[in-house]
Order: sequence, then C-alpha cells, then structure tokens
Amino acid sequence: MRFEIRRRDLFALSGAAAVATGAAACSSGGASQSGGAAASADAELPTYQPLEGLTPDLPGNEDGLHNTFLKAPEELIATTDAAPITSGEITALTQTFATPPTPMDSNGMWGRLNEALGGTLNLDIAIDSYPEKFATILASGDLPDLMWVPPNQGIPNIGPMLESQFVDLTEYLAGDAVLEYPNLAALTPGSWRTAVVNGKIWGAPIPSTPFGQVYLGNPSVWAEVDGFQSSSAEEFLDKCKEILIPGKRWALEPFLPNAFHMFSQWFGVPNQYRVNEDRTLTANHQMDEYLETLEYAQKVFEAGAFYPDLNHAESGQDFANGSIGALVSVGPRGAAEYRTLNPELIADIMVPFSAIEGRRPVYNMGYGTVGFTPFKKTDDEAKIRELLDLVNWLSAPFGTVEFMQKNYGTEGKDYEVKDGNYVAIGDADAEVPGLVSALNIMTSGEGVIYNPIPSDSEYIYGKEQELLELMMRRPTNGLYSDTSSDKGTELSARLNDVRNDVIQGRKTIDDFTAAVKQWEEDGGLKILEEFAEVLPADVPVTPSSTL
Repeated sequence: MRFEIRRRDLFALSGAAAVATGAAACSSGGASQSGGAAASADAELPTYQPLEGLTPDLPGNEDGLHNTFLKAPEELIATTDAAPITSGEITALTQTFATPPTPMDSNGMWGRLNEALGGTLNLDIAIDSYPEKFATILASGDLPDLMWVPPNQGIPNIGPMLESQFVDLTEYLAGDAVLEYPNLAALTPGSWRTAVVNGKIWGAPIPSTPFGQVYLGNPSVWAEVDGFQSSSAEEFLDKCKEILIPGKRWALEPFLPNAFHMFSQWFGVPNQYRVNEDRTLTANHQMDEYLETLEYAQKVFEAGAFYPDLNHAESGQDFANGSIGALVSVGPRGAAEYRTLNPELIADIMVPFSAIEGRRPVYNMGYGTVGFTPFKKTDDEAKIRELLDLVNWLSAPFGTVEFMQKNYGTEGKDYEVKDGNYVAIGDADAEVPGLVSALNIMTSGEGVIYNPIPSDSEYIYGKEQELLELMMRRPTNGLYSDTSSDKGTELSARLNDVRNDVIQGRKTIDDFTAAVKQWEEDGGLKILEEFAEVLPADVPVTPSSTL
C-alpha cells in the first residue's frame, strides 16, 4: 500500500529530467523581480531535530541513504497528543497520480482518517491538468485553506502570488520556532530550502526522495545478454539490439526525456549545471558531453530500441511481462513496485558506467521534494495554528501512529499485520491508494525503504550506497533566479522539443546548437548569471568529466 510517485507522472519533480534550464529555481516560482533570490539564499531555515524512538534496521545518512525497515515496527510511536482539526472542516487542493479514490462520503478509510483528525479534511483532488485547475481556483478568489504548489508544472509568478494570496509562515517555522511541531522539525534542511521564496517560508515541504531517476531492467529479459549492467555505451546498445524481437519485444520504454537523462550520466554530463573554477555556471546543454549524448541517443533510436509509440501508456505492464526490457523509475525504491504487476519481479537497478573509456560517470541526485503547501491568507492566528497542527500531523514519518492512519488506515478495517508486514484488507484496494496519493502529494515526512519482502529492501539499500559513490547534486538546489522564475519553463520546453526532434531524426545536431544559442539570447545567460550571484561558497567546483 506504500505510495510512490510514478516515474512518468512526476519525472520532472524528481529533478532528473529538467535538462534545459533552472527548473530548481522555477520549482518554487523563484523570487520576485525585486531581488528575492538573494533573500532566499540568506533565509533562516527551521531547526532540524529528528524524532527520537524510531530505530531502522539499516541506518540512513545525511547524504540521502534511506533509513530501512526490514519489517513492520513492533510498536508505533505517537508524535501528537491531540486531534488537529478544531474548526470542523479544513479544505485543500491536491492531486492524485493513482486511480481516484471512492468519494469521501462512501470511503471508509477517509472517514476513519477524519475521525482521527477531529474534523473533516475535505480534499479537492485533481486528476490531471493541475496548473489549469490551480489557476482557475486562484482567479476565483475562493481559495481552499491549503493549496499544493508543485515544483515545475509551469505555474507562473509564484513569488508575487504567494505574497498576495498566502500566509508568510516564517515566524512560525524559522529557527527553533519549528520545534513546536516535531514532525516538521524532522524534515531536513535540504527539504526546507525548496519552500523558501523571497526569503520567506511559505509552507512545509513535501519530501520525495533525494535520489534521482534510475534505469530499471527486467532481469529475465537481460539475462539473455549477460545482464542489464553494461561497461560502455556501445555494449549497452549492442545488448538492446540483441534482445529486440520485432513487433513483440523492445529494449526500452518510449519516453525519450527519461532515456536521454540516463544516457547523459554515462557521458559525464553534470547535474543541470557545471560550476566552473571562477564560480560561473555553464548549463549542461552548452557542453560537448551533452552533444555526445545526443548523438548516442540518435543511434539508439535508429536501432529501434525504443517502443515505437511515444505516447504508450502501458509501459509498466509491458515491463512487468517482459515485452519492454527497461524503463526509468523516479528513484531506486521503484525497483520493488512492479511486484504488484508480477509477484516474481524485483527489477535490476543500473549503476551509471563510463560511456567511453576515460569518461567519469555521474549519478544525478534529485530535487528531493515535490513542492510545498501554503495556507490561504488570513489574519486569524487560531486558524494558522490549526493548519500548522494539521500539516504537522500529516507529516509524521514511517513508524508513527499518525503515519499508519494516513497511509494504511485502521488496523482490522483497512489493513492487518501478517508475518511482520502490513497487508491490505476489506475495501482498501479501492479506497486507499488514490487517497494516499493525494495526501502525500500535499504533505509527507521524510521517506524510508520498507517492502513486504525484506530482501527487496536490502537490495535497494545496497544499490543506494553504490549510487551515492557517484552522486552529483544540482548546484542550484534551494537557489532562485528571477529570470528563471519568469521565463525558465518556457525556455526549457522549447529546447527540449528540439532535443527530442533530434533524437528522432527530424532535426540535426546543428539545429540543437542553434536552439542553445537562442536559449542564451532569450534569457539563458541571464539565468546563469543570477544563479552564480547567489551560489553558496560551499557548493563545489564540478569535477572534470575525464577520469
């Protein structure tokens, strides 16, 4: 029943597929044109204080390695001592990436959650076109109490919007003030940076995974060519060709941006930006390594390795049955999720390798959150405190009473503990996944590794350790560029469209280099300058791609 953001639905939110511009900056809409970038860089973040009493079987670390639980905790800890909703009803706008849940009035799990919350949590759950729905509600002036702000779904002018429509929560959350809300204090500083705009804190962040995308292979398919892991780009292409069965089996899913990102790591393309010795920035698409990746992606496409329908919606099912050999997951924990489609399938996780001899491979860490959820503007101190109590309750991590109620429901009605693991019962399959998806899009604690099969968790934990040896963080995480806020999404989309056309042979490498020049002239160079101006001194110079 664990909810995972799907690899395709929110691939940009993982931070891995934003290959053209400062998506980290526009993830919060960035700052206003009055210079909010510098203010955000200097903002005081909430004090970090992990919860006591949660002991994982395999410990995580500050680099991003997840705490891992090999079985359900024997005892849950309670992090709150009162139901948070005191006014009767709280309204919220969010989104689900699972099958929509049955409506609240006929959803037993939702009703039991409301009982635990002390009132009604009334969710307006978008299925798709979230930016349009967000804009419509914003324009109406009739806002819900809570509205999820996604990282980079193209919502414009977020800085001015927040200032005019939502509550500045800095005084309630900055520094030690957050300690009044222990589950919020347990969110890491890296997560909190993504909720700071114009130097102010606008809501609790929603942690995703600090890891970025990974290639997953169906081991039964790749066993025919000595396994999924490869030692060079050419060897991987040769393997793709060997496992092809025309009209019946393809090596790779059809979503080209994901594949390009995987290939780029093998060629040593940095995580969105290169930090130069003089502390200036170079966008990855301005680099020769990016063009090498593009030429390679063309070859893979020409070889017929990709499933031919680029809009194919059933890649997960085809991966599980072996008709597609590999696809991209939002993170390593996705390796176990395909057991729901094929109980025998634990996917192989590829570790980036050198595309050519002497090239340094990298592993791009993700953005780490899926946005934040601000509060509708109000001067009512009691309402603000009530909403903070609610968000604190909903942000409780794995191993807590509150987490179980939010993510699994009520023991004996929605789930039971069997052989040390949580098993859905009753109507949970219809009532829980879509609701849990919507809840975790707007509020969440830091993630952990937990699977019903302990060996799956051990495998994922080990692969995370291997990936961390190659990790590269995006240097602009938590920083904001005013120009990127204003133009970044549009500029990125244009460049990505040209890149995708080049991969498919409809345009040339020369067309792409011309598009990069246009990107520079239309605002790209300004974006690089603005990020460089606020780049912290502790962000390292990017290593050379040559070993």
